[in-house]
Amino acid sequence: MISVDARRLLDRIRDLGAIGRDGEGRLVRLAASDADRQGRDRFVGWLREAGLEVAIDRMGNIFGIWRTPGNAGQAPILIGSHIDTVIDAGIYDGCYGVLAGLEAIETLKASGFVLSRPLAVAAFTNEEGVRYSPDMMGSLVHAGGVAIDEALAAVGTDGSVLGQELASIGYAGDEQPGFLKPHTYLELHIEQGPVLEREGVPIGAVENLQGISWQRITIDGVANHAGTTPMSMRSDAGHAAARVVAFLHDRAKASNTPTVATVGTMRFEPNAINVIPSRAVFTIDLRDPFEHRLQAEEAALAAHLEELAAAEGVTISVERLARFEPVIFDSRIVELIEAAAISRGLVSKRMTSGAGHDAQMMARIAPAAMIFVPSAGGISHNPREYTEDTELVAGANILLDVVTRLAT
Repeated sequence: MISVDARRLLDRIRDLGAIGRDGEGRLVRLAASDADRQGRDRFVGWLREAGLEVAIDRMGNIFGIWRTPGNAGQAPILIGSHIDTVIDAGIYDGCYGVLAGLEAIETLKASGFVLSRPLAVAAFTNEEGVRYSPDMMGSLVHAGGVAIDEALAAVGTDGSVLGQELASIGYAGDEQPGFLKPHTYLELHIEQGPVLEREGVPIGAVENLQGISWQRITIDGVANHAGTTPMSMRSDAGHAAARVVAFLHDRAKASNTPTVATVGTMRFEPNAINVIPSRAVFTIDLRDPFEHRLQAEEAALAAHLEELAAAEGVTISVERLARFEPVIFDSRIVELIEAAAISRGLVSKRMTSGAGHDAQMMARIAPAAMIFVPSAGGISHNPREYTEDTELVAGANILLDVVTRLAT
């Protein structure tokens, strides 16, 4: 049984993790930024060193492809994730899956393994969605979920335009998105949650991924003096917003389902200590692995907002920011992950992914699945994000084994 080169994999993870540090030492490699260019350059350099064909599409998605004369006409097995980061990030999120994919291909290439179909590794653009919206944009465009021209016209939080920024950093490629039609798609990722560590399980066989509903709520009331306006005579947008937060929290906590609800941002106007808020604007993130339950939560929220507007004397408007249906991953690939774990003497656990991933988009066009490894403390999107080296290598070997099975 062959295994990946552990030292090469770990060294590359740390090497890439050093690129994009700001003046405070934070890792900030936002999509299409100069720091992203530096990370992309390093990754493309490794692809070329490995003797892979490098292709870049108009979305800036990077592909390293290994074809042989005997399989050039076959659809490839695609391994992917992303190398853009959030602000003040850890070094594993996304990057681990991309670099482990490259490592799996290099290992098979060096072993003289005869493949029935090509292998490819992808680094998708703007998975995190920090600078440009929506997140998972590169894989969404590749899967045909958003038109390329619409995506390239996205305006960032800093006023930049994605297409112009990709051209500026030299990663506005020539290939049309979707040019590479995968036979199957695999993504290896840190869990970004506490389950595997808590249960002492080294491998997660991810069988589904939660649906996501993002909404922006605007509540309009009346600004007035905080000291002279009786409580019974207020039209308080801040209080109405607080009631929504409490409703979502209490409903999700009381449920016997894995539904989660989060209010992640909120701002008041005029935002003064002695003025009743005239406006509250906040975001809601609803997630559930089953579409019918996600729809039920959206309906319950809509009903609550309607009742609240009447009770509080406020006006409420709702803007949908993003909506992705739950994904059921390919059962055959999930079984291969479990079998690979057994053959390596490792325990695995079937899991739901609570976070969105590129696999969520790629499952639209190919059989797909994900492999998880533990995250220490369940921490991610944070410089304290950490996974033991042995766990990183174990996950890469499971990826290698599954790819080997799929390619024979």
